[in-house]
Amino acid sequence: MNGILCFELIRKFKMDITFKRKDINLQSLALILVLSNFCFCTALAQNPADSTSADSALLKQIEQQMNQSTAQPQQTRSTLSVNPDIGVIGDFQGSYISKGDKNFDMYLNETELSLQAVVDPYLRADFFLSFGRDPETNKYGVEVEEGYITTLSLPAKLQLKAGKFREAVGRINPMHPHALPFIDLPNAYVNYFGPDGLNDEGISLSWLIPNKAFYQELVFQTTSGFSETPSFSRSEGNHLIYLGHLKNFFTLNDNTTLELGLTGISGPNDSSHITNMGAADLTYKWKPVQLNTYKSVTWQNEFYYSNAHYATNNSKNSFGLYSFLEYQLAKRWFLTGRYDYAQKPYDKSIVEQAYSLTAGWYATEFSKIELEAKTTDDNIESRFYQAWIRCIFVIGAHGAHQY
Repeated sequence: MNGILCFELIRKFKMDITFKRKDINLQSLALILVLSNFCFCTALAQNPADSTSADSALLKQIEQQMNQSTAQPQQTRSTLSVNPDIGVIGDFQGSYISKGDKNFDMYLNETELSLQAVVDPYLRADFFLSFGRDPETNKYGVEVEEGYITTLSLPAKLQLKAGKFREAVGRINPMHPHALPFIDLPNAYVNYFGPDGLNDEGISLSWLIPNKAFYQELVFQTTSGFSETPSFSRSEGNHLIYLGHLKNFFTLNDNTTLELGLTGISGPNDSSHITNMGAADLTYKWKPVQLNTYKSVTWQNEFYYSNAHYATNNSKNSFGLYSFLEYQLAKRWFLTGRYDYAQKPYDKSIVEQAYSLTAGWYATEFSKIELEAKTTDDNIESRFYQAWIRCIFVIGAHGAHQY
């Protein structure tokens, strides 16, 4: 009886497919084969017990399930998306300064739009558009903060980058300001490179030096000087800005790393003469493997030396540095103390010294809130105080920051 019941089920199932669908898909064919196998095994077993009532109940249950089930549409393979990764970063700030007539202010400092994608197996493209606020006029404008292509498959461990990019000077300059652990920039850095940093148009060639003992990278960059800074300017002739940077990265143990960088820069200044600069950066990081989410320490330093020629017999030497210590208090809390020492590039007798403390709450990798207090003293003006609060938020794709 069981064998007759199974063959009856197969007959009814086939009839159902014949009337409802013109073609039998793989799912239906598989079900027919399962039922056929079951019927064959049942016929061999030939249970002598009378199971008419049970077979009838089973037949009704299967028929009900067959009537209720609907054919699932087959999914077609989607084509590869050609859209770039898109992200938006907002930077809202409030500020206080003890000198001047206007002491308090609130503003949307910058909105950054990023467009990043792999062009093909050989190239990658990265574009960052900045909708920024001019601190002098308080008006907003848009500019290409960075826009460059990078090769992905050059031989001999070489990589070429062309476009507009932040140049390889130390640790701060290659990073976007919203990624830094403090709100304002060090005095020495601003005196030499301005608030926007050394960000210019040209080409960059990097070479990963074959070294099994530690990581080494050598970078050569040539730029036009279009983005003018206090130290360098665009030449009316054929003079360009040349930069070389050597990065040395040491893994001291599983928890600790040390990085030493050396930079040399030469290029025209606004007096139609040449400025030569040397810089060094030293970064120590401790991040224990077992507690890396809750504890870390970063000690970062940069030193700048400038030899600027303003006339045939008129050259000025100056020096500046910053040093900060960042300590992770808990999973989301960071505390950063920084010291700044800066001489003016045009007159080393004018010396600035500043101390700042920044507390940061990193809610997630997509948002953070920071509060900074700073005091500055020089030998020209009296001491003054500043404070900022900053909220950074990200929507869309968010690339990894530099280690």
